[in-house]
Formats: sequence, structure tokens, C-alpha cells
Amino acid sequence: MLSAAPILIVDDEPAIRRLLRGALERSGHAVVEAESGREALGALEIDKPALVLLDLGLPDRDGLELIPLFKARAVAVLVVSAREATAEKVAALDLGADDYVTKPFDTEEVLARVRTALRRTVSASGDPLLTIGDVAIDLDKRRVTRAGEDVHLRPKEYALLSELARQPGKVLTHAHLLRTIWGPAHERDLEYLRVAARGLRLKLEQDPASPRMIINEPAVGYRLNERSPAD
Repeated sequence: MLSAAPILIVDDEPAIRRLLRGALERSGHAVVEAESGREALGALEIDKPALVLLDLGLPDRDGLELIPLFKARAVAVLVVSAREATAEKVAALDLGADDYVTKPFDTEEVLARVRTALRRTVSASGDPLLTIGDVAIDLDKRRVTRAGEDVHLRPKEYALLSELARQPGKVLTHAHLLRTIWGPAHERDLEYLRVAARGLRLKLEQDPASPRMIINEPAVGYRLNERSPAD
């Protein structure tokens, strides 16, 4: 789904901006560019982008500082950075980034993540029913079905699934999930999270040993894959 608002590329490397612009424009997106944090904030005010592709290593400020400013305007943020450390990814996601891609990147992967972020932005206040393959998640009715049959989930399993389903396709960090579902005192109790994720996979995945729906991002968190498990 294309957005009427442009996509903002924030990167101080001209070659990266050219590469991303070409890929996005070929996919039908309008594009604006910025090479610094100051220019990015100017574009936020003037161009009102729907999504930003944000490098973290900007010449005038750390890109992490910009994430809350974009999210405060309901702008989707896809970090595209050479920083590979898990701590950097977790920091960006905890600040509100919708996704994180490391350089060097495959443009098709970036485009796929752009589509997911834009789709999530458009549907954020829409239908509470999410369908993935033969699994339907109705957040309003607190009901989960598979192939039309009710799936009985434990309270923490449902809490984990509903938290992921509110932002499908987005990586939610371990700390966020533990803090939200089990409380701040359990922010480091990863085994609680693993047990709940294992229970969901056993009940919802076609092959729990090779999950296609409840996806683990190693050392970072979990995401709910919007694609059909059969894809």
C-alpha cells in the first residue's frame, strides 16, 4: 500500500541516499532526503513524511535522539544503520523504532519492511481482527481461532499474543514484553517469555519447531509475522 505522504531518507552518505531513493521511487513512493538531524527535523515540519529511513550516525547528532521526535508525530521509523550491536538495536526499538536493518542491506528487504511499516501505520486504528493464515486474532472479543476452532490460551500466552498483534511485523524487545506483561520486577526473566512463546507456537504454528508466525529476533525480542505460515 503506497502512502500519499513521502518517505524521508536521513543519511549523510550520498551513495546510500541514491540507492534507497532509486528503490523507493521504482516502487512508486515519493521521496525526500536529509543528510543531518537538523535537515531531518526541517523535513518533518515541511514535508510531513509517513515514514523515515533513519541512519544513526549523523554528523550533528545521534540518530537515536530523533526517534521519539518522529514517533511523537506518528511517523513510522525504520532504522538503517551500520551499528550491529544488540544494545543499539534494543535502544532504537525501545525508543519506538518500528524496525531495524543493518548495513550493508538488500534493497528488497528494505522495501518489504517499508511496506510492513506503512501497512501497520495505516491500520493502527482500524480493524481489531488480524488474520494470519488460518489463525484469526480478535482483540476486541479476546478470541483466537485456528481453522475456525477456538484456541484456548493461557493468560500470559494471550497477553503475549495480543501485545504482538497490536503491532504486527514490529520487533518488540524482551524488556518491553516482560515489563508490559509480567511487570517491571520481571524485566530480566527471559524464561517466562520463552515459555509463553513456546506455548503459542505449539497451539498456532503448523510446525512449532520451525516457527513462521511467532518470530524470535535473537537477543533482541519477538515479532508477529503477518505473512501466512504457508507462504
